[in-house]
Amino acid sequence: QVQLVESGGGLVQAGGSLRLSCAASGRTISSYTMGWFRQAPGKEREFVARITWSGIRTYYADSVKGRFTISRDNAKSTVYLQMNSLKPEDTAVYYCAAPSGFTTSTSPYAYDYWGQGTQVTVSS
Repeated sequence: QVQLVESGGGLVQAGGSLRLSCAASGRTISSYTMGWFRQAPGKEREFVARITWSGIRTYYADSVKGRFTISRDNAKSTVYLQMNSLKPEDTAVYYCAAPSGFTTSTSPYAYDYWGQGTQVTVSS
């Protein structure tokens, strides 16, 4: 079992920046890919970014590529999402997620452990 707690969300104007954090406890996450997803009202949960266990490889949804950066500090069991040049369409609840095993998937169904989410609201 792993417990995930997100923080860092808030209200920001378009063009602004936020940094989300995801603190993990329980099972170590240092050997696993970690992902960020988001869900806007009335929409399905969608992939945002993921990072391999080593932190060497990262993958992004086309909608955030060049603006968001995922990173991790395994010593602190924490994953980050730096969000720059935010747009109103980035408004959503952002979730950190961990799989129970190896995955390269961007589907939320491939991830077994989820945080409670943190709200990000971008005003125009």
